[in-house]
Amino acid sequence: MADLSGLFGRSASNAPPQDPQVRKQQIMNEVSNQMAMANAQELVNKLNEKCYEKCITRPSTSLSSSEETCLARCMDRFLESFNVVSRTYVARMARERDAQQLAAGSVDDSKFL
Repeated sequence: MADLSGLFGRSASNAPPQDPQVRKQQIMNEVSNQMAMANAQELVNKLNEKCYEKCITRPSTSLSSSEETCLARCMDRFLESFNVVSRTYVARMARERDAQQLAAGSVDDSKFL
């Protein structure tokens, strides 16, 4: 099929790359970025939900000093816990990836000596 980008006002420099590998990588990067944003939004939503339930006993137009303190501590603990779980997960995934590569024979054995 002919390239119709000129008909729609797009110059060749704004057109997507013709190399399928480059285009595939761009799409994968965009999906990865969108997933990261969705995960960050989910983290904030869960943090709000959990800390609100724990700290706000009687909703009103302002926060008491004890509610502010509770919210600050709750958010700190929530984020600390999230970071511990994230680091552990990333380390586990790296170990599993290395084990798979070693089993497949694609890892340089000299780095394990």
